Amino acid sequence: MDTPYGSEALPIWERPEPQPRAAPVPLSREKIAAAAIRLADAHGLDGLSVRKIAKELGVGPMRLYDYVINRSELLDLMVDVVYARIAEVIQQSAWRATVLAIAHATRDAALDHEWFSDLLGGRPHLGPHALAVGEATAAALSQAPAVRGIDGLQRALGALNAFIIGAVRREVTERRTARSTGTDEATFQAGLGPYLTRMLETGRYPTIARLVIDGAHLNAEETFHHNLTTVLDGITGRPRT
Repeated sequence: MDTPYGSEALPIWERPEPQPRAAPVPLSREKIAAAAIRLADAHGLDGLSVRKIAKELGVGPMRLYDYVINRSELLDLMVDVVYARIAEVIQQSAWRATVLAIAHATRDAALDHEWFSDLLGGRPHLGPHALAVGEATAAALSQAPAVRGIDGLQRALGALNAFIIGAVRREVTERRTARSTGTDEATFQAGLGPYLTRMLETGRYPTIARLVIDGAHLNAEETFHHNLTTVLDGITGRPRT
């Protein structure tokens, strides 16, 4: 395809939507993404295929290739739909409120669409809504105390994103493990209780013993917020000397 940038294909965000045509089932990228998200929510990314999406929409598989070239483009569309939801919280009064709102909205979106967590942390997402979320996050952090210059901003963004992605993936992984094993975290811990008690009674693991015996069972949302604010305080609180 000849483009203003040479002979390479334009990314999906810059390619015009195919013109509507007379057909029993009208299609659009928005409809395709919505159907793909429904399937991924129900069956995960492994259960996602062009054939299944086409069946969900009631069309032939080849019609979808007028709108998306490959699976990678399909995932790009799906991800940007989720980022559109996250972008709804951007308008906050202060930089810290903006960062906290985006982080919590990212967690909420990942818990509603678990497959989304599988696509975080790799290559950057560059759809229009993903860019809007990235711009809002970077702009907010650039106003934080102790974030100095572009290098400081890059490090702050890296630390924040590493925390969010790690926390979200850990929570989603526990959910999936509970479903696949039929055992929730409390039941798992109870089953290994006698073994762990014997090991702790050896005296070799005194700090772990304190955590097990004295530590409270923490609420996931409260823990996410507490740890998020701790990380945010650390990366924006005071300059290194």
